[in-house]
Amino acid sequence: MTRSGSLGLRPATLLLACCLAWGVNQVAIKVSVSGVSPLLGAGLRSLVAVGLLWLWCRARGEGLVRRDGSGLYGLLIGLMFAGEFALIYWGLAYTTASRSVIFLYSAPFFVALGAHVWIPGERLTPGRTAGLLLAFVGLCLAFADGLRLPAGRELFGDALELLAGLLWGTTTVVLKKGRRVPITLPQTLFYQLAVSAGVLIGASVLLGEPGIFAPTPLVLAALAYQAAIVAFASYLVWFWLLGRYRASDLAPFLFWTPLFGVLAGWLLLGDPLSGHLGAAAVLVAFGIYLVNRP
Repeated sequence: MTRSGSLGLRPATLLLACCLAWGVNQVAIKVSVSGVSPLLGAGLRSLVAVGLLWLWCRARGEGLVRRDGSGLYGLLIGLMFAGEFALIYWGLAYTTASRSVIFLYSAPFFVALGAHVWIPGERLTPGRTAGLLLAFVGLCLAFADGLRLPAGRELFGDALELLAGLLWGTTTVVLKKGRRVPITLPQTLFYQLAVSAGVLIGASVLLGEPGIFAPTPLVLAALAYQAAIVAFASYLVWFWLLGRYRASDLAPFLFWTPLFGVLAGWLLLGDPLSGHLGAAAVLVAFGIYLVNRP
């Protein structure tokens, strides 16, 4: 931490790079599901990332599986990670992408509330609460064009996405709280990826998904991006940041991810661009400033 206890330039830049990667990931998922079933694609992403993580750790001479008593903790965070993605994909079958983003990115609020209750030194103050609310208003403004009164199916999908946001926030707090568990950063990522790969691929088989039905070069490239850049590289950076800075300081930056996703969809897929995006970015930036100011 810096002397003021707030994020410095380097961690903030790394965090923004992660949010950019995750925003582009929304486009990559949209491309990959045109040729690979959603749950199978998510499982394959985790499986390939496990292989990359194993190669990276082997090159560093670092083991991933140890008898250090971290197995149950690893199983817990792996199941939470798998459940989060299952809820995200399941919810998108019932509600729109614009609505799902709003409810999924309730996660920073759950992180802030969980950290306030269970993590010493991460108490919510009026300024930090105002910053979170302001950033969320900016997010809602960016997706205002896609919001309307929901039908019954959409309400069910909204509820699933809200549960995914709750599980995402809870996982972040558990990871932060679990720093006392004898587990390394690569082990943390290994447990999440390995357990989620088995659960998601198994769920795909049980649900009778069609599997890989159009393995075009673009679809395979989208899957490779999800595995190498997102699930392997960016998650390692995220866990590194989470181990060194307050979770409640990091969480508001997550509001940048859907804004980057909108820009990536516009640049790469030709999706319509909301006229509110500039004002939304200003609100998100000022909200993050309020949370992280000295």
